Formats: sequence, C-alpha cells, structure tokens
Amino acid sequence: MMRRAFTMRLQSGKLAEYKRFHDNVWPELVAEIERSGIASMTIFENDPVLFLYSEIVDESAWDKLWHTKIHDKWSEEAMNPLMFFRDDGIVDSTSLREIFHLETKAAAKR
Repeated sequence: MMRRAFTMRLQSGKLAEYKRFHDNVWPELVAEIERSGIASMTIFENDPVLFLYSEIVDESAWDKLWHTKIHDKWSEEAMNPLMFFRDDGIVDSTSLREIFHLETKAAAKR
C-alpha cells in the first residue's frame, strides 16, 4: 500500500458546505474511488487549507479517479463553487512528499 497526500484550498467561508457534501458523499463516487484503487482517504482542515491523506494500491489511482465521469460530475455540481480548480478541471492541489513515517505495535496492545 502506498500513501499519498495533497493540500487544497477552499474559497472563503465554504468549509461548512464542503463538510456537508462529504458527510453525504455520493455512493457512486465512493464506488469509483474504490475502483480507481484508493483504499482509504482522510481529509483534515485548517480553513481554508485542506490536507488529504490517502492509501492507494497503485501509482495511477488518483489520475484514474480524476478522469472519470462521476468525479467530473462531483466537481461540477458540488465542489466548483467551494474550491479552486485548475483550467483542466482538476482540483488545484499540491502533492506532498512523505519525509517520515512510523508504525508501532501500539494498536496490537489494545
């Protein structure tokens, strides 16, 4: 499993609406996320900055998702009024490089 992280920016005052959409994420989008090879996704916020952490099964998982009809629909109908996008319709994001990762046996001790 590989890890990927991105930062993204919300438009001013849009955090509550962004969270509402994600609290009610479309089942067909979740199915496409899975088909694309994204095993998990977590989004943190420090308004207006979002930090997305994911675990993926192959390098092309995000590119696969970003070029699907359902992701285009999600972007157009839900995210466009809330976030900043590039000219090609992909969310304006910056990839982060992992510089440290630690796993311990703490979970096994519970």
